[in-house]
Amino acid sequence: MAAEHGPTAGEYIIHHLTHLQNAKPKAVVDFSVFSFDSLIFSILLGVVGCWLLWLAARKASSGVPGRFQAAVELLVEMVDSQAKGIVHNAESRKFIAPLALTIFVWIFLLNAMDLLPVDLLPYLWTQIYAAAGHDPHHAYLRVVPTADLSVTMGMSVAVLLICLYYNIKIKGLGGWIHELFTAPFGNHWALYPFNFAMQMIEFVAKTVSHGMRLFGNMYAGELIFLLIALMGGAWSLSATGIGLAVGHIIAGTVWSIFHILIITLQAFVFMMLALVYLGQAHDHH
Repeated sequence: MAAEHGPTAGEYIIHHLTHLQNAKPKAVVDFSVFSFDSLIFSILLGVVGCWLLWLAARKASSGVPGRFQAAVELLVEMVDSQAKGIVHNAESRKFIAPLALTIFVWIFLLNAMDLLPVDLLPYLWTQIYAAAGHDPHHAYLRVVPTADLSVTMGMSVAVLLICLYYNIKIKGLGGWIHELFTAPFGNHWALYPFNFAMQMIEFVAKTVSHGMRLFGNMYAGELIFLLIALMGGAWSLSATGIGLAVGHIIAGTVWSIFHILIITLQAFVFMMLALVYLGQAHDHH
């Protein structure tokens, strides 16, 4: 990873922001390129999230709950109350409420990877890479899947597809197509093109903003952690160096505590927007 005298600040940041991929992208959007680090961590944390929820359900009892069970019950009640307030179809909530719970837990775990020391897993991966006889300079690894635009946009597109499903299920294919051409401006043949254009813009805008909001916040948080790590890496036995080391500890601690709120809030916002969009799919215009 490092040159003879170590990487520069720019090289350090670029290396940490480079994905472990099967190939270099040939274009801005290249569906032949896979970010293996994002896939691996997303799948692993998805399994962990499902295991935690299964464990809570398995240990559930009618007696006095333990701390873990109480925390999960509070979370389930919170998600269920939000789902009831937004999605008024009881049959749909049988799927949507568990979906919202899964979204919150999964994204929270993905976001929480940002709380690990930025060099911990990349360093371990570098050692494995070097031990296998490869150039450690090319041992790329990013551990925060939600700081990967392809992951967050994939989630938002999945929500869009579920919204389209409920639009058709609730309104019928004919009713939904009729709505595409008659809302929001009214049922008149001259307004059909404008209604359809507005509907398409709404679907695209909601999907893009849904994924971009989560990505932007987590990418910025990851970048700030890298800048704080650079402060610690620049310490030396001098007044400036000691000041950087102290600043690194203080800034890292403060930002980590604040980031706990961010990772929770971003998971909640993504979940709430998913509920809102799914609730809108049940509304008739």
